[in-house]
Amino acid sequence: MGVKSKAAAAILVLLLFLGSLWIHGGLDYHWDSCFKGYNQVNTHHQLYNSSEANGAEGPQVMAVCPGQTFQVSLLFSHLLATPAYTSDVLMQPYLSSWDELVRFMEALGPMVGLISNEIGSKTSIIRQLALLSEGNPEAELGPDIHSINSVSADTGTTNSPQASQHTGAYHSVRSMIWVELNRGLVDFHHQTDSGCRTLLRLHRALLWLKLFLEKLAETPEAGRLRSPSDLCREAYQSTLANHHTWFVRRAAELAFIAMPDRGFFFRLVCVQSQEELKTMLNRVVQAIEEVYDRTQRALEENNMLDLP
Repeated sequence: MGVKSKAAAAILVLLLFLGSLWIHGGLDYHWDSCFKGYNQVNTHHQLYNSSEANGAEGPQVMAVCPGQTFQVSLLFSHLLATPAYTSDVLMQPYLSSWDELVRFMEALGPMVGLISNEIGSKTSIIRQLALLSEGNPEAELGPDIHSINSVSADTGTTNSPQASQHTGAYHSVRSMIWVELNRGLVDFHHQTDSGCRTLLRLHRALLWLKLFLEKLAETPEAGRLRSPSDLCREAYQSTLANHHTWFVRRAAELAFIAMPDRGFFFRLVCVQSQEELKTMLNRVVQAIEEVYDRTQRALEENNMLDLP
């Protein structure tokens, strides 16, 4: 094997290793990603928001982008379906949102796509736990499971059909927390394969992506638009970098160097200008923020923001 071939092989091995380290800053347990406990339910390809971009009331369409594997319309749809009751997060649309975010990262090229493999493994962990928990007596479930599927105190209506499809231990963030705490599956001092620990890693990554999209939507008052590479690096440094080792932080810089230019993002979501990108991404960021804040409160209330 020549020197160039050896170097290429070494780089490939390094990238695969870095992908596994991305979310948590160290080697994690590996799970089979073949388990798919939840099937995506939403088949709508035209989505509506409660207000127009100009502030007027009425439906706003987010159309499908032909020829793209990643669909911002599907991401937005899943995000809107995720909040439940007054303070909970439904796990099925939450994981479906991550499925679409993984496609988003994979579209950014092989360097960033390797990172998405680790996120995919974490969504598989929660899906597998949900499968394994099926068939447990309903008496073991927490009060939030019943309240989510009951009449809402705020609206006087029941939740959407998506909300009632899964009534098991892992059908929502708060039900998962309640069940895992009561079964002694959460260890506050050592690493475990709990859904709560896995959720925390996804939660941290969601903040990184939220901040990146937020920055990508910004329109400077004067001067040139900053490169997506710089924006993603800045978002990372204020979020995930706080949980990573020096080695992983340096490795992340390599992934950001390969980030596509801004024109690629225009094509990815089928817009023609920064103003159009701003309008679309601001809606997505707002939806992510609602999901993030609800998850943050649930984890914080149960002292789970620093699970090892």
